[in-house]
Amino acid sequence: MPKQRKVGNLLALAVLSALTQRAMHPYEIATALRSWGKEQDMEIKWGSFYTVIRNMDRHGLIAAVENVRAGRRPERTVYRITEAGRAELVDWARELVSTPEPEHPRFRAGLSVLAVLHPDEAVTLLRQRLDRLEDAIRAARATLEEHLRQIPRLFLVELEYDLAVREAEATWVRGLLAEFTAGTYPGLDQWRAFHETGEMPPELTDLAEGGSTTQ
Repeated sequence: MPKQRKVGNLLALAVLSALTQRAMHPYEIATALRSWGKEQDMEIKWGSFYTVIRNMDRHGLIAAVENVRAGRRPERTVYRITEAGRAELVDWARELVSTPEPEHPRFRAGLSVLAVLHPDEAVTLLRQRLDRLEDAIRAARATLEEHLRQIPRLFLVELEYDLAVREAEATWVRGLLAEFTAGTYPGLDQWRAFHETGEMPPELTDLAEGGSTTQ
């Protein structure tokens, strides 16, 4: 179970990571996070950015260093990471790397209601997904190879993870499609009959009335 943190928004993790580089004002922090593509690593809601900054300051994870003004721009507060902030960053990283947590990808939600589709349509849609996955895999490989020419692998490990996840999903979808098209998937005939006759097979009716056996 994840720890209860003083500022639990993952945006705080990104801010702490940015401030390990140097002290910055919030606009600089946001610019750095965008340039690093942090939105691809975690869900970032920019509308809560300044609230997160204020909460981190209030809880002693960051501290104001100075106020600066450039030309006619509003005065900006420069923040540094505190020792408490460094400890929080390291502890949070340890938790995220070591402890699996339940995730709910949209594909899983779609699979959970796959039976509402006719098997033939499911095959068509899964083939579309596989085509898109393969395009994404090729693009990810090219991007990773290009970055590796200039950036140490340590700072690209999340891209390796994304690529591995996509490759694993593509392998699984290919296997599922193979079972569907070969007619070897268990219950395929009943699934097809339900969509073609409108009548649910008795065994599926019993399952629906009795509840899922996986709960």
